[in-house]
Amino acid sequence: MINDESKKRKYYQALVNRDSTFDGIFFAAIKTTGVFCHATCPARKPNYENCLFFETAEEALLAGFRPCKRCKPLSFPQGQSPLVQKMVALVEENPEKRWKDSDFSELGVHAATARRQFKKNYNMTFVQYARARRMGIAMKSIRTGEKIINTQIELGYTSSSGFHDAFSKIMGRTPNMSKKMITLYASWIDTPLGPMVSIVDENFLYLLEFADRRGLEREIERLRNRLNASIIPGTTDRSNQIESELNHYFDKGLTLFKTPIMLLGSDFQKSVWKQLLTIRTGETATYKDIAGLIGNPKAVRAIGNANGANQLAIIVPCHRVIQSDGTLGGYGGGVERKKWLLTHEKTAAQCLLK
Repeated sequence: MINDESKKRKYYQALVNRDSTFDGIFFAAIKTTGVFCHATCPARKPNYENCLFFETAEEALLAGFRPCKRCKPLSFPQGQSPLVQKMVALVEENPEKRWKDSDFSELGVHAATARRQFKKNYNMTFVQYARARRMGIAMKSIRTGEKIINTQIELGYTSSSGFHDAFSKIMGRTPNMSKKMITLYASWIDTPLGPMVSIVDENFLYLLEFADRRGLEREIERLRNRLNASIIPGTTDRSNQIESELNHYFDKGLTLFKTPIMLLGSDFQKSVWKQLLTIRTGETATYKDIAGLIGNPKAVRAIGNANGANQLAIIVPCHRVIQSDGTLGGYGGGVERKKWLLTHEKTAAQCLLK
């Protein structure tokens, strides 16, 4: 998601003016309607505060937005191959479908050909697109918190089974209560760095991630399998608590989160995450530092993997771990977010010292 204020203003003006030179440069997502559009979309223009801007269609899909039916943003660039048009249409007809090579054979298409043509148009493979679309269905439900039947109708399913299948691809259940599973609640949190998703029960926070993070589907799958859990849109005191604390963090530089958390991972991963919790706001540590602190100086690469498996963004501050040469290194939420968080926290820490 684009966070630069001047760029967002520029893109919003292009959206208002329907400036065709910006088609394919950005995608505008409309929070009030749940769709994303091209700059030239003929629909009535939303207010600035209701817009998010993305550089790629995949980012918009993963954040829970669907392609606008009026401007059809996935039909750009013009003159795309009939194969790509057909593939986009097939996903929209059946977004819960998990595509396999055999599915392409039935269409008389080689999987590699489909992958190459889709990648050329959208900078993502067809499988990536289909996965992002599935994820968007779950995110839409979480973001709006609407009743299941309302979501089903809005998504255009003519029968309940289609929506149930799509939802359960992500959340691991059909939207009916199950006595054999525990229930977790997923809610949507808007932040200056883009929307986040929290997953909680009545007592603990289990997951907090940016909605457009690649791999979020796998994280949710690991969580629900480990706990034998069903996940439904909803809130508890814990989700309200973490939303309030995040607002305080972004607005006033909160340095200590008090929301009870549950760390789910291997003993090694937990040892790494507990060390991350000791890194003070405004400070950083290297992967090598963390390896030494847990008594395993050769585990630098494993430290990086444990960071990547962290499911509690910001709360367990893996963004405070950098390379030994001072470069930022990777971050699941994106390097630009990592840079922003470190700068924000450094400023907050300096204010506390005054």
